[in-house]
Amino acid sequence: MSDDTIGIGELARLAGLPVRTVRFYCDEGILPVRRSTGNHRRFDRDAVERLRLVRRLRGLGLGLHSISRVLAGERALGEAIAAERAALDAELSALAWRRASLRAVEEADPAERAVRLELLAAVESGPSAHDAVTGFWRRGMVAPLPPAMLDAFLDRVVPAPPVDPEPAQVVAYAELVALTADRALARRLRARGEVNVTLIADEPTLLEGAAEACALAEPELRAGRPPRPGAALDLLVETHALVRGGRDTPEFRRDLLRAFAADADPEMARYWGLVAEVTGERVTLGAAHGWLVEALAASV
Repeated sequence: MSDDTIGIGELARLAGLPVRTVRFYCDEGILPVRRSTGNHRRFDRDAVERLRLVRRLRGLGLGLHSISRVLAGERALGEAIAAERAALDAELSALAWRRASLRAVEEADPAERAVRLELLAAVESGPSAHDAVTGFWRRGMVAPLPPAMLDAFLDRVVPAPPVDPEPAQVVAYAELVALTADRALARRLRARGEVNVTLIADEPTLLEGAAEACALAEPELRAGRPPRPGAALDLLVETHALVRGGRDTPEFRRDLLRAFAADADPEMARYWGLVAEVTGERVTLGAAHGWLVEALAASV
């Protein structure tokens, strides 16, 4: 055996690890090993740095499979670290959700504690809650949309779970899940979509125009201004006129106002109120659209 190799004892000493740990890494295929004529383990000297890297990565929580891929050149070190950090972020987020849920039950009035416990027990985590509410909107969509536009729409109507939620936010999100699990509400949303798809020629154009109109209305809401005609309302009406084959006239505005009234649903008003509780932002998409509908009523 070449003098350039070292034994397991010396390797363990240089790497700062117990011999049994080095033996374990050998058995797991992490550390290449040779055998002497006496069948003793022998290692190249670069095994010292290899083993030190393994020790450091293990200290950061990386698993042996991930470490093996880094050592084999199948995965960049930065990529492996980023993946481990992302997994840790998800774990911390899940713990924060659980902590807030426990506090929400703990802080509830004793008479309401059982009801709150049942509500929160139905929501395992922030991501599962998000998926449940997203599913509600997906099932309610009738007109086909390009994938990118559908994703953008869902991002606006479904709040992201707070990373470090307060108990009230967890409760509000759980109430969102319970609300959107109401089959009657889902049927009403779907039915309105089926009616509207016969009246609206271009759903993507409507969504784009309505979103832009709501964005123009949001500063008005933040400033506390009452609903009033203006550029935001004009854009909303013009968009509806375009996709409904009409023109912006007083008669069209009255018809559009009646259509909005027919689409109104108290449960959806509750939905947007809960979104505001989850996000801490009172100016939601629903609030902006509601402001525009009131402005439309003022204009006619």
